[in-house]
Amino acid sequence: MKIQESKQGAVTVLKPAGPLIQTDAAEFRTVASRLMETSLGRFVVDLSAIPYVDSLGLETLVDVTEQLSASGQSLKLCAANKTLREVLNLAGVASLFEHFDDVNTAIRSFL
Repeated sequence: MKIQESKQGAVTVLKPAGPLIQTDAAEFRTVASRLMETSLGRFVVDLSAIPYVDSLGLETLVDVTEQLSASGQSLKLCAANKTLREVLNLAGVASLFEHFDDVNTAIRSFL
């Protein structure tokens, strides 16, 4: 899995590409954990290049947002496709995340 990292002001944007599944979830968690230590705690995950997630990928997103919340930091999701939004809803975890249509709107929400 390729994970593009960028900074827009005080916000860190992660854009993983490819399915967030068992084989890649650990890599995503590692990158997110590393960035938690070196950032201001404002994260946006751009899901536009994620076609689907499996249970481990979903668990990883939940774990990362819970870690951030416990330390007063925040993770927001953006640009999830219809399938991914449906999976979040069916799994009962959609309410754990703020979701935005695009990266810019998600970044502006931190202001």
